[in-house]
Formats: sequence, C-alpha cells, structure tokens
Amino acid sequence: MFKFLGYDFDYVNTTAYFNYQGADGTNFQEKIIFKKPKTSYNYQILDRALFLAFIIIGTSYYKSHPTRKILLIDEIDNFQAKFFSTIYQEGLSQFAYENHLSRKDLAKFQPSKNYTAQPPLDYSGTGKIVLQSGGKDSLLTATLLLEKNEDFTPLYISATGKYPKVLDELGPTSTIITRQIDLSNLKKSAGLNGHVPATYIIQTLALIQAILDNKNEVITSIGQEGIEPATKIDDLKINHQWSKTPTAETLYNKYLHSYISKKLSVQSPLRSYTELEIAEQFAKKCWDKYGNKFSSCNIANYKQGEINEKLTWCGKCAKCANSYLLFCPYIPAKEQQKLFAGQDLFSDPDLTDIFNGLLGQNGQMKPFECVGTVAELREAYQNKLPGYKNI
Repeated sequence: MFKFLGYDFDYVNTTAYFNYQGADGTNFQEKIIFKKPKTSYNYQILDRALFLAFIIIGTSYYKSHPTRKILLIDEIDNFQAKFFSTIYQEGLSQFAYENHLSRKDLAKFQPSKNYTAQPPLDYSGTGKIVLQSGGKDSLLTATLLLEKNEDFTPLYISATGKYPKVLDELGPTSTIITRQIDLSNLKKSAGLNGHVPATYIIQTLALIQAILDNKNEVITSIGQEGIEPATKIDDLKINHQWSKTPTAETLYNKYLHSYISKKLSVQSPLRSYTELEIAEQFAKKCWDKYGNKFSSCNIANYKQGEINEKLTWCGKCAKCANSYLLFCPYIPAKEQQKLFAGQDLFSDPDLTDIFNGLLGQNGQMKPFECVGTVAELREAYQNKLPGYKNI
C-alpha cells in the first residue's frame, strides 16, 4: 500500500516537509521553501492548508507504484474521502491511460468511522496572490488587474529559486516558492511515470503562501480548459489536466470553505474565456510588451531543475503548435515566426500529425496537453492572416 507518513513545518525557516512511503517500500520526502512573512499569520488555518497539500502532493510519489490501497492515519469524513479519491483517479487519468490502468487500479480513500470534521475557521486576511508562469494566460491576467489598479503579488513556483525575468515587468515584487521534488528516490524506486494534477499542487502551494502573507485570494489564469477529454477508459474520462476544469475548481473551493475557511478562494478571471479569446486579448493588450518575452512551451522552459530566466520556444511540440494556431488570426506571420527562428510551423512535416490531432482530422488523437478545443483551433486556422502557409 501507499502510506502517507506525515508532514512537518519549520516555522523559523517557513519550510514544509511532506513524507510518504511507496508501495514498493521506498521513502520519499518533498521539501517546499516558502517566502518568510513580514507579519503574523493564522497557525490553525496554515495547518489545515498543509494537510491539503500533503494529500495532493502525494500524487507525485504514489504514481511510481500505483495501488488501490492507501494508509492515511489522519481521520477524514465522507466528502474528504470522495474528494481525495477523485484527485487520485480523475487527476491521474492521463497517467492511467498511458500506463494501461483503469479507475479500479487507482487509490480509493475511506472515511473514518464516526468522525465529524471540525468546522471552517474565521479568517481576517485580505489580498491577492496571482500565479505566474510567463505564459500568455498569466501575463494577460496580470495586465487586466493592472488596468484596474488592483494590488496583487505575483507568485512563481520554482525548482531552482530562479524565475522568468519577464515577471519583473509586472511592477509588484514577485514571490518565489522553491519546490524540491524527491527526484533521487523517485529514480531509485524506478516505477511508473506520468502526469499528475499539477494545477492543484501549484494552487495549494500558493494558498499556503497566501495564508503566510495574510491574503485570502489565489488567482489562477485558466480559461475554458480541460472540458474536452481526449478519450475514455470505461467511466474514466481521460483528461490531460483535470485539475484545470471548472468542476475541479468548484470542488476545490467547496473543500476550502468546508474545511479551512469560507474567506479563502481560488479562482480565475479568465474562466469564461476560450483559448482563442485569450489569444485575441493577449494580441491586443500584451503582444507589444511581451510578444518576444513570453512562452507557452513546456519543453523549452519548464523541465525539472532547468534555468528558465529567458523564455524560449522549441518549435516542435504540441504547445508550440497550439500557440501558433491560436495567434495566426491576430499576429502577422512574419511577426509570430520570429519566435520560431523565422519558420512557418504549418510547413514543418514533423508537426503534421500534431496539427492534425489539434484540428481533429486524419484520425489523429488530440495531444495530451493544455490546448484549445478542436472547434476553436479549426476556427483559428480558417481565419489565419495572409502569409501563413497551409498545413
């Protein structure tokens, strides 16, 4: 079975430790270094947020040797059991698909007998933390907030303590959280690998920093993502990023309001926007300032442990192809091609299958990535500006 061994928090150094044991007996410890607060904070609320992080971060180690059986010493009620099971099933759906698993192979949490959870706590903190990556979505969110003269703190989750320098242009001083995944023991465990509910992990770390800073809102930058699954395994919808869906956001906030505090929230001001609408708004409001500084390419910028102070594009992946499609109705071909060494991605034979998957044609499956829907990507391609070649 997979065991949740416990978590600790070093209050002097504002560092959290999360400990697990895999089904193969390997022990794991993840270390998170938060920014030290300038004022006092609510210790009880902090502990409840740490417990939530403890459960969610566990997916990174559970996946090495997945099992139906888990051991959690802490008592949980029926809703918590269902919520945590959903995270370990829906949130690991792509992982299950790629490793030939089904829902029955994934963790199922059980409620404790005769247990009633403590009510949510009162909280007086106010203010916004805005998650940033240097991509089009989060830079657009920051731009919209700055247009309204709203105060916020940009937050970046780093593996190295470094961050994309484009964030320095947002105005307010950025906060950096350093997440140290236990890569050495994951390698020793030598089990399965695959995608985890990364958005849940990131927003929960941001929630902890918000509590340390006496803030109450975590702002993400998520449009209408994750609503179009790639395929299904029985009743399990295979979704690259379930934790980005509107359903996941609603469930997360229900947990916050029921078990931590009704005054806390996680939300995205872009939730009603399609990916195509986000691209249009970025082209209008942000391209002149950030067009040669942003990136949505994971391969070139966000591999574990790599320095990404200057963001770039690989020009060979689904994220690059998706961005190219989304911007082709709004950004002139030569201008967008500057990001890709002057190349028109539509004419690259190595990307033909990826574009076919994005456009839902020629029998190609949609890539497992955070990308637009088939319908909106087709709309973008059909309305591309002159100068772009045909696929």
